[in-house]
Amino acid sequence: MRAQFLGKDPDSQMDNSPTLFATDRTDRVTYIAQGWKVTDPQALADIGPVPDHETLIEIPEEVLKFYARRYLEEGH
Repeated sequence: MRAQFLGKDPDSQMDNSPTLFATDRTDRVTYIAQGWKVTDPQALADIGPVPDHETLIEIPEEVLKFYARRYLEEGH
């Protein structure tokens, strides 16, 4: 699987950037998000158990706009 850079949070500092990537999987369309690890106890309690093979990340809304842009550019 390869990952294609789509964009990073324009307000973040160097080397500390929530980022969105698209993958080239052929079985389904997927994205990889780099963000801040969720450690807030209340948020974790609200979400509930997370399987060991998964993790929770927080990303700014600005980063999600890169998904919307790609989606629109592909004519969906």
